[in-house]
Amino acid sequence: MTSIVDIKLPIDETSLGDVSDTVPTLSCEMEQVISSRNRTLWLSGTDLPVLESALDDASTVRSYQRVGSGDGRWLFDIDFDQDIVDIFEIVQSTDGTVLSASATNGSWQLRVRVVEREALRTLYDRFRSVDITPEIVRLYDPTTEMHSRYGMTNQQYETLLAAIDHGYFEIPREISMQELSDELGVSHQALSERLRRAYQALVTAELENADSRTPSKSVPTN
Repeated sequence: MTSIVDIKLPIDETSLGDVSDTVPTLSCEMEQVISSRNRTLWLSGTDLPVLESALDDASTVRSYQRVGSGDGRWLFDIDFDQDIVDIFEIVQSTDGTVLSASATNGSWQLRVRVVEREALRTLYDRFRSVDITPEIVRLYDPTTEMHSRYGMTNQQYETLLAAIDHGYFEIPREISMQELSDELGVSHQALSERLRRAYQALVTAELENADSRTPSKSVPTN
């Protein structure tokens, strides 16, 4: 059964430890998770010269290139040393998928999808074997979570998940709707209907949540 786990890792035990030592206020967000040692990271928490100086001095960083910026943060493509422990490769080696990754206040926060809960035990042990101390913050069944939050059926959820996994929402698309329907063993029309209803459930739930978060305005009485 697929599970989602939120994991916290001390940043000083990872490849950004040297940079974090220099910039204690460092914030980081993963732009994309790929299988090579190069990572594309949004860095912030100080000004650009301090960040670049910290990257220059970091023993774990072989090279880097600034490739973007915005909202007081900078996007770097970073080539880490081959000898470092890569936390994302550890997740991939246990058949896990990193859904999101960010670091702030001295800790990485990973959201990981695992197919079997036994894989979580393996992942935990792998981290410990390389002297990284993981903290399991939350573990839950995404199907139940999505049902309760968005009102999707199990079929709609599984279809949406398959579309994401097969790259249907990527730009450009990595799979067509016909190819995805063949993969799932359903008709093109059935797939279109499931996705449409899943979209509707997501949008409706988010709009309702937005309305509940918007403070009501009092109407003047005079």
